[in-house]
Amino acid sequence: MAPNFPQTSRYALIDTATLETADGKTVVYLRRRFVPPPERFALLTGHEVTQGDRLDNVTAYYLGDPEQFWQVCDANRAMWPDDLMVIGESLRITLPEGVQGAGDA
Repeated sequence: MAPNFPQTSRYALIDTATLETADGKTVVYLRRRFVPPPERFALLTGHEVTQGDRLDNVTAYYLGDPEQFWQVCDANRAMWPDDLMVIGESLRITLPEGVQGAGDA
């Protein structure tokens, strides 16, 4: 059973599991989320990180939602958002997995 996360959450499609502890309590937890390979994401554009950039502002600009920073993390194989904010590095800004780009996107 999937918990009630918003559709835009990285956890929206992740199911729960239960664990019975030694003292008889039931613990409900989210199953592990596996990040698909970045090659599965249709590229929208690139973004070169400049002084003062913040990932929430970058995703607000390109994706229309600052809380979608996790999509940029996934597309760039980053575990931690701050790892992406290296001045001069190029970020892949992509569509979510399974959403096709137009033509040569």
